[in-house]
Amino acid sequence: MKIVVLAGGTSTERDVSLSSGSKIYRALKNRGHKAILLDVWLGYESETPVTEDLFDLDVDWAKDIQAVSAECPDLSHLKELRRDGGKSMFGPNVLALCDMADIVFLGLHGANGEDGRIQAAFDLMGIPYTGTGYLSSALAMDKSISKEFFRNAGIPTPAGITLKCGEQVDPASVPYPCMVKTACGGSSVGTYRVERPEDLKEALDAAYAFGDDVIVEQFVTGREFSVGVIDGKALPVIEIAPLEGFYDYKNKYQPGSTIETCPAELSPELTAKMQHYAERVFEVLGMRSYARMDFMLSASDDSIYCLEANTLPGMTPTSLLPQEAAVIGMSFEDLCEKLIEVSLRQ
Repeated sequence: MKIVVLAGGTSTERDVSLSSGSKIYRALKNRGHKAILLDVWLGYESETPVTEDLFDLDVDWAKDIQAVSAECPDLSHLKELRRDGGKSMFGPNVLALCDMADIVFLGLHGANGEDGRIQAAFDLMGIPYTGTGYLSSALAMDKSISKEFFRNAGIPTPAGITLKCGEQVDPASVPYPCMVKTACGGSSVGTYRVERPEDLKEALDAAYAFGDDVIVEQFVTGREFSVGVIDGKALPVIEIAPLEGFYDYKNKYQPGSTIETCPAELSPELTAKMQHYAERVFEVLGMRSYARMDFMLSASDDSIYCLEANTLPGMTPTSLLPQEAAVIGMSFEDLCEKLIEVSLRQ
């Protein structure tokens, strides 16, 4: 098949996306597909019209991709890299090449990739792509909205409030510790654990730097888990135990920062319950193809809380979905093929 792997972009998860995209690209090439890896923002510069012959070129499209760094990337220089000044989200020739492909494998994460905008554009153009559609992507990306869907469906989620456009809250009204997070972020960017009332304003101001809406949320003391869902069916549960702090950007992507156990050491009853909630989130948000849900298990009473849904979960060397798939005998290459298969069936 002719496949464009789309990665990069302009979100704070740009480096993660490029890492995911390069791994997906190499897996598809190993399976004999005619794959191209494109940065959705930078595109492919060419002095001559692009044709399908590009899919047959013997080049390594991922040769310049680096490992994910411990810090979020500096995006200030990106616009300067575009000759056209970057008026459109789609770089040169991106849409033309995507239109030539049999399917676009979305390796994008975060804003302008995981929020449904690119999916909506592809729907209008008739371009098939991996993952769920534009509406469920948008719902899942906004944690404030998705948590309302969880509550209405009886899916437990930590208590919290949403603040808008720089709004502050009386520090005395908040239980501590609490979590402060941007409503539409990913990879724990813009997420802060607050221990004391005097630190709340600083955390809020920092979170507002990533978006207009911020959530102040109950902190659940306990164990953290994740459950992937493919075609409506939950994968084995994986436990995530950072060696230091919580599961933030550094602990997500730096090898050796986190102990991951799959299948998680849980009772059959708790395992089944968490998998059920993951499948319910998938259903309630109207998802298709695949996704991954994150959970906390309370240390005090084994209550399960759904934190969020991820519509384009990471496919980096440390990512959770490939580890879950491996437990049921699915290699990374098998997983990529499966995600293409279920996406084309939708």
